[in-house]
Amino acid sequence: MNKAAPILVVGGAGYIGSHMCKALHQAGYTPVTYDNLQSGHRHAVKWGPLEVGDIRDPARLEAAFSRHNPQAVIHFAAHIEVGEGEKDPAKFYDNNVFGSMKLLEAMHRHGTRKIIFSSTCATYGDTQNMPLSEEEPQIPTSVYGRTKLAVEGLLESYAKAHDFRFAALRYFNASGADLEGEIGEEHDPETHLIPNALKAAAGLGAGLKLFGADYDTPDGTCIRDYIHVNDLAQAHLLALDALSGAHEMLKVNVGTGEGISVLRIIKAIERMTGRAVPYTMAPRRAGDVARLYADVRKARAVLGFKAQYSDIDTIIQSAWAFHSQKWGIS
Repeated sequence: MNKAAPILVVGGAGYIGSHMCKALHQAGYTPVTYDNLQSGHRHAVKWGPLEVGDIRDPARLEAAFSRHNPQAVIHFAAHIEVGEGEKDPAKFYDNNVFGSMKLLEAMHRHGTRKIIFSSTCATYGDTQNMPLSEEEPQIPTSVYGRTKLAVEGLLESYAKAHDFRFAALRYFNASGADLEGEIGEEHDPETHLIPNALKAAAGLGAGLKLFGADYDTPDGTCIRDYIHVNDLAQAHLLALDALSGAHEMLKVNVGTGEGISVLRIIKAIERMTGRAVPYTMAPRRAGDVARLYADVRKARAVLGFKAQYSDIDTIIQSAWAFHSQKWGIS
C-alpha cells in the first residue's frame, strides 16, 4: 500500500474504528474518519482528520472522497445490537445495507477500489459445527447477521462488475481496550458483556443481566470467542497488505479459536478486579445462538494473522483500566 495516500475509516469514531485509526497511524498511514457521531465519539478521533457525515448521504460522501482521495476504505459503520435489529429491522437494513450501497457507489465514482468490511460470525447462524470455518453455510438467524451477509453479497457483486478488491473480516466478539488507555468501549446504551460486567463490579447501574442459562453448554450460558480490539486492528492492517498483493476477494474469520462462556468471563472479572459481579437472570435474547468460536486456520494461512493480546486476562485488564479511569475508580 502507498502510505502517503489516506485511508478512509468509515465509523472511525466508534469502538473498533478508533482503535483502527490508531493502528493505521502507528503503521505510517493517515486515517480519515468518516462518522455521523450518532454512536461514535468526537473525542476518540485523535490520529487524523474527521469528516462528519452519514453513509446514506451521497453529498457528504462526495465531499469526503473529493477532499481526501482515499486509496482504500475500511468500513465499520453499522447498527450492531442484535435485539434492536429484531425489533426494528427496517432501521438495520436502511443503515447497514442501503448505507453500504451508497458508500460503494461513492467509491466507484472516485476510483477507490479496495475496501475492508467489518463483517461478523453472526452470518453463519445457529450451527453445531465448531470451530466455525469459512466453508460453513451462512444461514443467519438475526436481522443483524442478515444485513451483514447482504453487504458481503454487495461486495462480491461490485468486485465482479467494477474490479473491486475486498476483504470481509468475519469477526467474533470484539473486547478489551487500547493498551495505553487512550480509547475504549463507549457504547450508549452499552449492550456488551464485559463492560456491563465491569460496571456491575464497580457498583454502578442496576447490575448485570445474564441472558439465558439454559443453553446446551457446560454451564448453560452462551459460549463466545473474545478477541482483543487491538488484534482486530492488526488483522485489518494485514488485510490491506493482502489486497495489494495477489488477493482480490477475501472472506476470513478473525478470532482466537477458543470459546469462553459468559459465566467464565464473570469469574475472570471477579478474579482480576477483586470485586464481585452481581447479576440477575433474564430470558434468552432473540437471535442469540449457543456457541460461536472461530476456525482461525485461514486467517493464519492467508493473512499471517495470530492473536497477540486476546488472552482473557489482557482483555479484562485493559478494559478495566480504561473504564475504571473513566468512572473515577481507584
